Amino acid sequence: MRALSLALVLVGALVSGAMAAEPMIYYRGNSGEPDTLDPQKVSGTWEGSIVRDLFLGLMINNARGEAVAGAAERWDVSADGRVYVFHLRKGLVWSDGEPLTADDFVFSFRRLADPATAASYASNMFVFENGEAINQGKLPKERLGVRALDPLTLELRLHTPVPYLLEMLTHAASYAVPRHVVEKKGAQWVRPGVMVTSGAYTLVEWRPHDRIRADKNPRFYDAANVAIDQVFYYPTEDEQTALKQFRAGELDSNDQFPARQYGWLKTNMPQQIRVAPWLGLYYYAFNSARPPFTDKRVRQALSMSIPREDITDKLLAYGVIPAYSIVPPGVAHYPEAATAPFKSWSREKRLSTARALLREAGYGPDHPLEVTISYNSNKDHKKIALAVAYGWKQIGVTARLFNVEAKVHYNNLKIADFEVARAAWIADYNDPENFLFLLDSHTGQLNYGQYDNPRYDALMAKAARTLDLDARAKILHEAEAMALGDMPIAPIYFYVSRNLVQTWVKGWEDNIMDAHPTRYLKIEGRPSMRR
Repeated sequence: MRALSLALVLVGALVSGAMAAEPMIYYRGNSGEPDTLDPQKVSGTWEGSIVRDLFLGLMINNARGEAVAGAAERWDVSADGRVYVFHLRKGLVWSDGEPLTADDFVFSFRRLADPATAASYASNMFVFENGEAINQGKLPKERLGVRALDPLTLELRLHTPVPYLLEMLTHAASYAVPRHVVEKKGAQWVRPGVMVTSGAYTLVEWRPHDRIRADKNPRFYDAANVAIDQVFYYPTEDEQTALKQFRAGELDSNDQFPARQYGWLKTNMPQQIRVAPWLGLYYYAFNSARPPFTDKRVRQALSMSIPREDITDKLLAYGVIPAYSIVPPGVAHYPEAATAPFKSWSREKRLSTARALLREAGYGPDHPLEVTISYNSNKDHKKIALAVAYGWKQIGVTARLFNVEAKVHYNNLKIADFEVARAAWIADYNDPENFLFLLDSHTGQLNYGQYDNPRYDALMAKAARTLDLDARAKILHEAEAMALGDMPIAPIYFYVSRNLVQTWVKGWEDNIMDAHPTRYLKIEGRPSMRR
């Protein structure tokens, strides 16, 4: 009897130990299939969500979306605001044990500016001395205004003060990559088993169009405060399928839900639905370098005939706001955005004016305008495209719809292979420049429609040199008004973030940047039936 009791105690101890050792796993829906996990080459929010878990920047976003110290422990700023000296945390290492130093940041920033990298966010480096000239191939990358003063001290030299620099440095493109691996492995460095990381997680597995797995990095400087041991990212472009997976408990969170089901979700799953203000713009880009979109009258007519209120209030109906400007409400250092002149017009006046503009441009019943709307596969994007096509039909324009998966769609945008294309911009940092720069001709790939207006560029350059924030806001307002007159893009609506989050996910904080790094989350009380 005593032997049996002892055996039961031992079995109980083993079971208890096994349960204690069970890893905490996070099953995370992520809206698209990544094209890359190379920080200097990312372009989509779905890529940034993963890179944010794998790597460190000088600055990072905390659970509230605020810019806080990352690899840097502290920093000093010169009196004229043009020189920043960052002091790195002592003891930082890559996941292979190699030291992370200021040289890694120098290498990474130069790599971002290097035209050979073809980085979507190369323009982030234009704030540094010689950044733009380097990206244009006029100077070697070694002339970039960044240098390591010693292994733990990094100096950044700006060509003009930049009030949003710390916010900008939270973006994935500014994160350090491991020079010792990138130089040795080349393009293969991002593969599982080869990639070396500095963040809270390391890349273990990547099954394209299926899942990505990352495991907790024991060498992360704050590993003791990271609760989740493994995170699986699932590409959930199909929102309806993702909702079914979420309701079945197969996903702990998903970064979107079908807009048409907002009412049902609000009634039936009020604790899991998370809708919050977000700095983001949904828009259509016109290929300004391709006729007939070289004619601003065509662009103006198409933009003013879009039924924005029908899209936001009837089609989507989950709190998004019709957009008649480029910069969303609530952006820092920008009291009031410029607005399109037709905002206050009736629907009838918009349509009659649009028809007149098309007639002036040479289009009418005998010479109808036909356009193709490109969008990434998604039921809501399709519904919006159909609504836009209906609005254009009212002014005699025939629109064809063309859809492909997100990866292909955004690659097409980068090479301007479209006529009219659905696009979106989510703020990388809280400043009006982060929206208006999209139309600067120096921006490169992110200026999808190849808008090229020297007067607009001059205003953006003037704003960059202006220290007084009120004066700067007036210059940016003038630039925005100019763009809304030329209409190289048609703003449609301003975003709200719409996440699905299970009640057992703890630490999730809604924020205006919609940034939710896994390191701040934990899983508590998930039903045992999960997988």
